[in-house]
Amino acid sequence: MQSDNVSLMPAVIQSFDHVGIRVSDRQQSMAFYQRLGFVETHYFAAYEANEMVANHGLYEVRINLVFNGARQPEASNVLLDEPLKRPGITHPAFVVDDLYVMRAWLVEEGITITEDIHPIGPRRVALFIRDPDGNVLEFNQLTQ
Repeated sequence: MQSDNVSLMPAVIQSFDHVGIRVSDRQQSMAFYQRLGFVETHYFAAYEANEMVANHGLYEVRINLVFNGARQPEASNVLLDEPLKRPGITHPAFVVDDLYVMRAWLVEEGITITEDIHPIGPRRVALFIRDPDGNVLEFNQLTQ
């Protein structure tokens, strides 16, 4: 509920465009995300980044890989793996049509599932994986 003394932004948020994911190894990360169905559509040399799209008919999902991450020996996530829980965006969440088919493929491909399929609230089941840099990715199947 909105308070009477709070002003709302006059522009209307229409959709979500992309999430930026900082990575340390361009080739390794692109190969990983390509396996998940993303295709590079643009490279932005001045920003050390690209745009990748998973396009399946009506659905188009974009990510930007940012290639200026420092390599860490243990691919850990400072927002999730440390005892002190710092503010920040912890992970993107993607919707898939069949999470159980995806799970079988992940196992077959040797991609580690860090949290197996489980319900999160009444409208979805989810599983989690990590990319080569420890960035967390959530995949959901909607149940309603």
